[in-house]
Amino acid sequence: MRSGGPSPAADEKSTACDTIPHVTRKVCLAQEPEADALLAGDYFALLTGMLLDQQISMEKAFKGPKVILDRMGVFDVHRIAEADPEEFAALVSTPPAIHRFPGSMAKRLQTLAQFVVEHHDGKIESIWKRGKPDGAEVLKRLTALPGFGDQKARIFLALLGKQMGVKPTGWREAAGSYGDDGSRRSIADVVDAKSLGEVRAFKKAAKAAAKG
Repeated sequence: MRSGGPSPAADEKSTACDTIPHVTRKVCLAQEPEADALLAGDYFALLTGMLLDQQISMEKAFKGPKVILDRMGVFDVHRIAEADPEEFAALVSTPPAIHRFPGSMAKRLQTLAQFVVEHHDGKIESIWKRGKPDGAEVLKRLTALPGFGDQKARIFLALLGKQMGVKPTGWREAAGSYGDDGSRRSIADVVDAKSLGEVRAFKKAAKAAAKG
């Protein structure tokens, strides 16, 4: 086991994540206090980060909502759903773009926002609050979201349970291995710079193993 404390960079990030202002629930997904504060206080922002979390780094994906907020002046599911598609695509594509494929993600994000407005009255939390569903039902509802396949839905369910206090009956079982206590498999397990590195290492090893 390597001795010594964390690197200065890791220590700086951990400290920043521990000092998010004005929120009682803290997350450290974007590794930036203001971006993480938005994620902690807005479920659609959290959902947006989860949608963006593919083919780019985890922390960049979860910084995306704050970038949109800065450029739109507000982060609001209705505003995103109703935005002119070309203008919204330009907004998210302006360097630094929110994603490696910003045009495609702009369409996906607007489709997701429109679905949430139409089917959940703009309140994504109705997925786990309406009718007091168990974990399996919440997973089913998450999987119905545009852009959310089985794996992404399970990871988001694990994120809700592990970090957001959303724990419907049987949520760990429904989330599968992503719900395991103490795991380092996904963004659901990222609580500081150290765990981010551990999750990244796990993903790298899993990818290498899959290639044989």
